[in-house]
Amino acid sequence: MPSKLHPAENRGLRELYLSTRQLVDHWKALAARRPGSPLEGALTRGADAGKDLLSELEPATAAHGLFGRPAAQGSGRALARQRGAVRDRFLEVNQAARFAVEDIQHVVTLLGYLAAVSGASGNADLAELAGRWERKLKRVENDARRAVVQLGADPDSAIEPLDSSPLGRAAHGLGNMAGTLGEWVDGKAARRASS
Repeated sequence: MPSKLHPAENRGLRELYLSTRQLVDHWKALAARRPGSPLEGALTRGADAGKDLLSELEPATAAHGLFGRPAAQGSGRALARQRGAVRDRFLEVNQAARFAVEDIQHVVTLLGYLAAVSGASGNADLAELAGRWERKLKRVENDARRAVVQLGADPDSAIEPLDSSPLGRAAHGLGNMAGTLGEWVDGKAARRASS
């Protein structure tokens, strides 16, 4: 009989459900915006790996009396929708891709933490699962990072708006305007400081 979950383990596993679902849905949406690109491939592979993790996680945590649906995964899905509908509209392709790498970095770090917590709690089954998935997703993270870095080889494409719809282009324009204003303020402050 599996031992009871420590509160740190319980909370971490709930967060893993949320964060992994957010990664799956967010990365699928981003991949759909870059069809045929190396970035699409890396994001699709990452989303698929996240789905596989969730499929394996559900029976493993259920054996300990912990479940991830509908609340934890539903919250992750809502977070992914919010990012796609709001934040990503303001971003360039390279910016959205770099933020996406942070999604998987969080999950990989959380898996390492959970491997340690589960090991300390005496839940070897969960420690093994978390450690194995940490290693798997670290490879996915590295592939995604390489694809994102490669965006820099084509600077013009890298700074295109992620969302090419009229609303996306308008949001991107507002972001550029805010950046231009910030540059003007910083330049004026620097000139004042040097005089």
